[in-house]
Amino acid sequence: MAQRHEHWVTEAIALAIENVRLGRGGPFGAVVIKEDQIVASGTNLVTAMNDPTAHAEIMAIRAACRALNTFELRDCEIYSSCEPCPMCLGAIYWARASAYYFACTRADAAEAGFDDAFIYHQLNLSAEQRQIRSQLIAPRNALEPFVEWRRSANKIVY
Repeated sequence: MAQRHEHWVTEAIALAIENVRLGRGGPFGAVVIKEDQIVASGTNLVTAMNDPTAHAEIMAIRAACRALNTFELRDCEIYSSCEPCPMCLGAIYWARASAYYFACTRADAAEAGFDDAFIYHQLNLSAEQRQIRSQLIAPRNALEPFVEWRRSANKIVY
């Protein structure tokens, strides 16, 4: 089993290296595996796409969901060249992946200039204490979308 995990994480590392060499984005790669086959892969394309959400794991999850025609990856594993950032970790949980594995830690990423410690710290603060200003604005109909959702007979629960 350990050899299998190493194989797939090595694939993610190879994607990350190729991404840097091609100048397409940051040093991150990810693969989505189902039944011991690559369903999809992704690399960091933040600068290439001018999209701050175009992280390797996000790109791989999007491609896997398209390939499998689903919004959940329950029977899939995600292998990453590095520990997922808070956004990617959230996406992995929302995708309902069965597991995720990574090669480098967030400390390794920080040493290379990719420091998510600031975001982790911000997440522990209340909304009012965070660096980016936020404020609850709750008009009378604020909860109406949730009321409609609960009433809807044709909703797809996720």
